[in-house]
Amino acid sequence: MDIVLVHGAGGRPTTWSEVEPLLAARGHRTVAVTNPLTSLDEDVAHTTTVIEKFIEESIEKATGSLPGGPLLLVGHSYGGAVITNAGRHPAVRGLVYIAAFGPDEGETVNGIVERYEPAEISAFMRRGPNGEWKSEPSEEFWAEIGPDLSPAQRAVVEAEGRKAENLIFTQPTGKPAWDTLPAWYLVADDDRTLRPDAQRDMAARMKAVTEHVPGSHYTTLVHPQRVADLIHTAATAVSGTS
Repeated sequence: MDIVLVHGAGGRPTTWSEVEPLLAARGHRTVAVTNPLTSLDEDVAHTTTVIEKFIEESIEKATGSLPGGPLLLVGHSYGGAVITNAGRHPAVRGLVYIAAFGPDEGETVNGIVERYEPAEISAFMRRGPNGEWKSEPSEEFWAEIGPDLSPAQRAVVEAEGRKAENLIFTQPTGKPAWDTLPAWYLVADDDRTLRPDAQRDMAARMKAVTEHVPGSHYTTLVHPQRVADLIHTAATAVSGTS
């Protein structure tokens, strides 16, 4: 099945580097989006463009995809807000959330965060002169936020980190695709970036098939097999294959 993978704030290209080979081994074709992180609307528009191009390539290469799809969208962290909106594309058949935001209509990422006690990452977020946000890694940061990453993984995350404009967090969501599409959710039970209780509440609200893993917010790097397994389960369900 064709699968579009959407990163979160920070926009690391390696978010899906451990997951994509596992999906390819099961016969899936993937594309990892790199969004501009300038606003939610612009990230949704960019993801939609990637979806359209992916569909065109599927037809040209005669991979077995039907015209217009089907596709599965997968989002990590803020990427969940992106797929919640981009999922309204008619080719999309299902949504997978990996420790991700799943806003309802009119909600913002900030609005969801503010309903809960502050997550531990708030102590390490720094705002730039134009209102943009970026985390400030330090030994204390890694001990608190990503203790399950290896030193090599930490180095890559630090090198690839990008700033995120405030509009990705403050623009409201349109009609959520999860209201009409099947959804799956992987909760990171030790997450100190997006509180696990917020994850559980969003998963319940969208009536998602929900699984849990231990560990930090870096779920795709820490538990790539579990992530790939859930995506494969979702792809199997929406494609009607075994």
